[in-house]
Amino acid sequence: MALSLWRPVVRAAPHSLQRRESSLRPPAQRRASRLATQVLATAGGCFVASQARRSCRSAQTRCVRCAAPAEPEAYPPAVIIGGGRLGEAFAKMGLGNDVIVRRGEAFPTEAPKGPIYVCTRNDALEGVIAAVPEDRHEDLIFVQNGVLMPFLRKQLKPDLPLTILLVYFAVAKKGEPPLDGKTDTDPEGLSAVNAGGKWAREVHWRLTSSDLACRILRDMEFQQAYWEKNLWIAAYMMVGALHQCTVGEVESQYRSEVDELIAQLATAVSATEDVAWERLRLCDRLAAYARSVAHFPTAVKEFEWRNGAFYDISMAAEKAQRPDPCPKHTEGLKTLGVIPA
Repeated sequence: MALSLWRPVVRAAPHSLQRRESSLRPPAQRRASRLATQVLATAGGCFVASQARRSCRSAQTRCVRCAAPAEPEAYPPAVIIGGGRLGEAFAKMGLGNDVIVRRGEAFPTEAPKGPIYVCTRNDALEGVIAAVPEDRHEDLIFVQNGVLMPFLRKQLKPDLPLTILLVYFAVAKKGEPPLDGKTDTDPEGLSAVNAGGKWAREVHWRLTSSDLACRILRDMEFQQAYWEKNLWIAAYMMVGALHQCTVGEVESQYRSEVDELIAQLATAVSATEDVAWERLRLCDRLAAYARSVAHFPTAVKEFEWRNGAFYDISMAAEKAQRPDPCPKHTEGLKTLGVIPA
């Protein structure tokens, strides 16, 4: 049966009057209003960004059509591991009843049976997983940058409905509101969560009720988005480090160089994973994101989680006596002293 996209018609006050009245409401009432808007916006089962006027995106980033999400009261409180900028931001997106586990603290024995947001550095992930009871592993939500999948496959049992959030919002300082990563090619936002994750709907509610975009993507679309973000990190950080410039300067001054590197990395990924891109569209989308965070500094860091995944593809090719699919990437790593020359 086809899902109904019917929406009740509500006669609205003039926009300026709505803004003025909204600003006079207490914070809790304003947040309740946003939650009500979110429930209305998703009543037809279309999981997109927070505003009711948005519609499903194209097949490339197809959203999930299914039953409307539960009311916020139906979600148990979350456990948030990590009390830094990101952990505090996720706590503020909740209803005030989440439990924050800070560095050095044990996982609570009476932890709520809700999602577990892991907001730590990548090098702390192994310890975090070990500290969380095995019967709660399916509740884990990973929000880290980098190529996480191989690590998670080694650390966790197969077929767990893990939730992975691709974060495209930034928190400049602890306590400040997140800045959403919207671009001229993706004005509805880029943050995405995998549809197969146990807590995908809760993540979607938490972000969109806080005026942040979030897409729920099926497996193939999510895998493409996952690799796309890792391509951006590896390519833009490397070219920026080579020229000692910002992300915005990479896009404006070294666009052909970074596009060539992206093309090589994307081709290498396509040879090992079930993903494919249109080169021009891919490069344009990544350049648009670079423009939206033009002030970001660049550096090749957390090698194991970022550029290291692409270097592993080069090493596998060498072992099989095949040409390096990413010669510019390998050359850049040598120039930066990340690997032996």
